Parts: sequence; C-alpha cells; structure tokens
Amino acid sequence: MVMRALCAWFLLLVSFSAASAADLKVKVIDPQSAALPGAQVSLFSEGSDTPLNIVTTSAEGVAVFTESKPGELSSGRYRIQVLAPGFAPGSEDITAHSDSITISLHLATTSETIVVTATRTPVAAEDSGAAISTLESGQLETMRPVAADDAVRFLPGAVVNTSGQRGGLSSLFVRGGNSNYNKVIVDGVSVTEPGGAIDLGTLPLAEASRLEFLRGTQSTLYGSDAMTSVVQVWTRTGNTPVPELRFGADAGNYGTENGYASLAGSHGRFDYNVFGNQFNTRGQGANDNYSNSLEGVNLGFTPNQQVSLRLRVRHDNSATGLPGAWNFNGQNVFNIAGTTYVLTPDLGASAHKKDLIASFELAVKTGSNWTHRFTGFEYNLKDSSDDNGISPENTPFGTINTPFLSLVNINRAGFDYQGDYVERSWAHTTIGYEFEDENGSVNDPIPADFAGGGHGLRLNDAAYVQQALALGRLTVIAGGRFVHNTTFGNTGVPRVALGFQALRGGHFFSGTRLNASYATGIVEPRFEETFVSSPFQLPNPNLKAERNRAVEAGFQQNLLGRFVLVANYYNNLFHDQIQFVTVNPVTFVGEDINLGKSLAHGAEVELQSRLTQRLSWNSSYTYTSTQILQAPPGSFAPNAQGDPLLRRPRHTATTLLTYLGPRWGGNLAGSFVGPRPDSDFEGFNINHTPGYFLLNVGGWYEIKPRVTLYANVENALNHFYEEATGFPSLRANFRAGMRFRIGGE
Repeated sequence: MVMRALCAWFLLLVSFSAASAADLKVKVIDPQSAALPGAQVSLFSEGSDTPLNIVTTSAEGVAVFTESKPGELSSGRYRIQVLAPGFAPGSEDITAHSDSITISLHLATTSETIVVTATRTPVAAEDSGAAISTLESGQLETMRPVAADDAVRFLPGAVVNTSGQRGGLSSLFVRGGNSNYNKVIVDGVSVTEPGGAIDLGTLPLAEASRLEFLRGTQSTLYGSDAMTSVVQVWTRTGNTPVPELRFGADAGNYGTENGYASLAGSHGRFDYNVFGNQFNTRGQGANDNYSNSLEGVNLGFTPNQQVSLRLRVRHDNSATGLPGAWNFNGQNVFNIAGTTYVLTPDLGASAHKKDLIASFELAVKTGSNWTHRFTGFEYNLKDSSDDNGISPENTPFGTINTPFLSLVNINRAGFDYQGDYVERSWAHTTIGYEFEDENGSVNDPIPADFAGGGHGLRLNDAAYVQQALALGRLTVIAGGRFVHNTTFGNTGVPRVALGFQALRGGHFFSGTRLNASYATGIVEPRFEETFVSSPFQLPNPNLKAERNRAVEAGFQQNLLGRFVLVANYYNNLFHDQIQFVTVNPVTFVGEDINLGKSLAHGAEVELQSRLTQRLSWNSSYTYTSTQILQAPPGSFAPNAQGDPLLRRPRHTATTLLTYLGPRWGGNLAGSFVGPRPDSDFEGFNINHTPGYFLLNVGGWYEIKPRVTLYANVENALNHFYEEATGFPSLRANFRAGMRFRIGGE
C-alpha cells in the first residue's frame, strides 16, 4: 500500500515536472533592459490566426504559457506577439523546444506606438481609428510638468487656457469644443465633475508612467464628457525585485520648491509603489502663491496567471491665490467715457481643493480568449473659493467689493465591467457595463443677498459593445453605447471608424493609409444647471444632454521608414447646448435650457519622426473655424449668433523634440497659439487675446550611477503673454535639482 502511494506520488511529480518543463516563459523588456509590466503577450501556432493563449506580463515583465493539455507545446513552431503601451509591436518565431525567451521592444513613431485609450485595449495607433498622441515615461521625466496643463499644451490640437499662473483654473479646448467636452481619466477613474468640468492646473502628474491624448468624440466607450477628447494617465508600477527608493528635490525662482520620494518594487506575486510629492511657489506677483501635496499608492497582487488584483489611490490637497483679471494684454489703466480705472490684483481671494481618486480592479482570464475586468472606483472633490472683500474693484459696471464663498462637494462612485474576447488575430470584441452614482452639492452662502445652492443625485447605467476587425488592408471599428440617466433619460451613441491601406509603399513612400469616422457624443448637464437655485436662477431638472455629431477623414503617409505625415479634417456640430435664458425681465430670474447650437471644423497636420531609437521629433499645425449657429434671444457680442466661439484660436502649432540617452536626456517643447476672441466681461471693451509662442527647455545628466542632476526652464524666451485675457502668465522661470536612486536594478 505504501509502495503504491509512493509510486503514485512519484508519477505525479514526474508528470508535474514534465508539464513545468514544457511551460514557456516570455520576458518583455524595454530598450534599457528594464522589465515591462502589463504587456499583452499572445501565442499562436505557426500559420494560425487563432491565439492559443493570451497572457499579461507580471510586474517583473514575465508571461508564462502553460500547456492546457499534455504535449501542446512540445512540437511544431509558434509565433509570439507582444503589445505594450508606449512601444512598437513586437513579435518573434520560436520552436517547441524553447522554454524561455526574452523579447526587447523598441520605440517608434506615434502612429506605430501601442495605445489603449482609442479602443480600451492595446492596439497600434494607426489601427485604432482615432487621432491620438502620447507622452511616455522618459518624456514626462524630462519635462517635469508641475500639473497636467504643463504637459498637454505641447500635444497636437490641444489649446490650454490657464487663468493666471501656477494653480490657476486651467481649461482645455479641443477641436472647437467647450472646456467641459473633455473626459480626463486617472488610473481608470474619471476625474471630471458631472458635466465635464476639469481643472488641469491642479492635477499633478508626479509618478505618472505615461499619458495619452485622444482627439475626437469617444462617448461610445467613455460615455458623458468625451465629446471632443479623452486624456488618460497611469501611475507607475513597481517592477524591480530589489526595492527601489527614489527621492529628490529642486528649487527655482519665484520661491519655487519641490520635494518628492517613492518606494517601489515587486516581490513574487506582489508589486508596490508608494509615493509623495510636495510643491510650493509664491508666484511672480501679489497673491500668486500655489501649493500642492500629493500622496498615493499603486499595489498589485497576481495569485496566478488567470487572476490579478490592483489597488490605486491618489490624494492631493492644493491651495491657490486668486489675483483675478487685472492686466489685459499688458494694460491695467483704462479711460472709459472720461473715467479712469486702475486695476490691481485681488489680495483677498483664494481657492482650496482636495481630490481623492481610488480604484480597485480585478482581472480574470477565462479560457484562452476571454479577459474580464471588474473595477470599483470613486472620485471625491471638495473645492472652496472665497474672497474677503479687502480689494475693491472699480469697473464701468460699478464698484465690486463684495465678499463671497463658494463650496463644491462632488462624489462619483461606481462599478465598471469590461470583457474582451479575441476571436482571431484580426478580430477583437469588447463589451462592457458601467454603473455610476453622482452625488454632490454646490453652495454659495456668501453674499447673503445672492445666496444659492442645491444638492443633487444622479444615477447612470450604460452598456456598450465594440467590434474591431482587420480584414486585409481594411480595418473596421464599430460600436455603440446605450445610456440610461435619471436626469435626461435614455439615449444611444454610435461610432464607426474605417481605415484602408491604399499603398504598401516602397523606400520613400513607405505606406499610405486612408481613415474616416463618424460618431455622436454626449455631455450631461452640470449640477449647477440641474439642481442649483438662487434668487436669480431656477433649477431645471428637465435638461437634456448636450450632443455632438462628429465626422472626420484623413490620411497617413509613411516616409523613409522614419517619418509619418498625418492630416485630418474634422467637423463637429454641437447642438442642444445649455444656455442661460432670462424668464422674467423684471426680476431677471432665469434658467438653463437646451437651446444653443454651434459649428466647429478644421484640419490637423502632424509630422512624426523617430530619427533614432533615442531621438524623436513631433510637430503639428491645427486650423479651427467656429461659429455660433443659434443663441438665446437678445444675445449680444461676443455670444451672439454668427460670432466665433470664445478662446478658440484659428491657428495653433506645437513641436516637441526629445533625446533620451543612457547618461543624459533633454527636450525642447514649443507651443504657438494665434490670436483668439475673448472678453473682459467688465466693460473695458477687450474683445481678443493676442497670440503667443511658448518655449520650454529641460534636461538631465547622470553625474554618477543613481545620481542625476536636472534643470527645466519654462517660457525660456521670457515673453509676456496671456492664455486667458486679463491673467498674465509666468515670465521665464527655472527649476534645478537632483534625484537619487537606492536599490532597484
């Protein structure tokens, strides 16, 4: 009996050893030989387009393929395909006798780079059916942006308007849309308020591993707010078996100080990254101070190849001085109808903001083709703005010397399911369901004569599906979303994108591709529009979602294997736009209604280049024409029918040159923004903001292993300019410091 048991254990051990020996281990690394976590690795039999298995690399960059049945990997030849966001696709042919292989990925032009935002799954940008740009880890580390606006402004098609300097309200305008037509996502959590409002000037990017910026309507996958763009950011994942401590500090003019630290690594099935960042500056003028404290964690656990869990939390606390609009195009003294007005900064206004971003994701792989992701998320915003009234402001409309207090408390929590089924190498199906609970209050208790506020609760349910097909030279991406919203009811948003490889190309013209898409998008009403009441405003619970009909078409021309020329025409028809209308001309009481309609169309041209594996250069030009097609009765300039939309320049351009070497790196970033319509809204007859050119320079040098010296200069040409009229931006400002690494690889 004992001998039989021993023989059984021996046979079991032998069979287990044989199965283990037949396992295939794939390690994925970047050009610097660092492990790449989160890469999608697919295994195909030679000549087959059906994947035998699809595995995501661990924190240490390893994917293990285990035989589903004995002998499956013991004979024949196989093909491995690797898709890692931020890199070109990788592939390698192997024999059945291979038990371990390392695949090194390389960098490519933006069009060839793997992205996620366009389809919610890894895909080459040129096959994604969308216009998309990226900033990778090395670029962000060289640029060292204080907040998201400092990075996004150098990407094609982005128009950033910051009201003042560090910490000032920073809005994003894309393809002629409003500033609330952009979906911003951090670690899988939407950080826009209900209705799309977002302040990029207080969104820190410390420990961000990469950023993607998608232009165009994408409500099919992301629901409300994704009317003209989606910005997505991911936190760095620990990937070194030896714990790595990173810390550093820098300082600069205007009393700027910044300190930061992180502890990251991986151990077996666990990975971790715990980090913090503190930024302070007094600014260049009165009441221009800004500070932001950030803390966060990114924790992962992979019990086996089929299941993984990840918890990500970021919390930041900012305080900003609000000097207000006081310097219009370099002028602060005005003579209106014989009266002289001298404007000065507001010394008594400030804003305080707290953000909590949290998500918990469970990924489960069933079979060789299905992946399921279950995510719980929460975003909490507490924002207060106040003015003690110590700085009276004289305007043609009278003297403003009224203290005020505004309080915003918004919470978005919910659940998201995403299922991905890979039928073939050329077919991918994505399905999903999302539930969201939006709960919040907006109150303005001071001044008492104008006090208003309200509390709102909105529940959203949505289901979506998307099919991606690569049929020879033709790619098709089609999908739709059904939305049930307790405020505006039911609606649907479809999207279809087509791509056609017209020419394979030769040495000079190395490939020509045609693209076209049609989509509709929605933005739900803001809480202030639906639930808030005041002596002069009525709530309107019957507001519908604002909508967009978006069409775009263009081409991509590859040149010499190193350059890519991309050109797109876009046409956005915005309708059901929410406008405030006076319903009682005696008391001036009004409400918001769906009345507005506007048109935005134009063209984007990009030249992308990967000159070497270490040197990239991307430049772009964007033309935008806008017009108000329908406005409330009695509207006058600058918001009358026929007027262009405010703060949308006709001409913008960007350039970003980046070198990332083993011992040193640097970048040169430029942004040109042409003249644009604007208004002072205070009777000083300001109707535009002049154009400007912003040049930023950054670089780092490893003076010895694990010790790096770096410096950044923003507005290097020291130009006076305004992004929003009345709010002068920072003149030349620099920061220099050192960072250190202890441990790691």
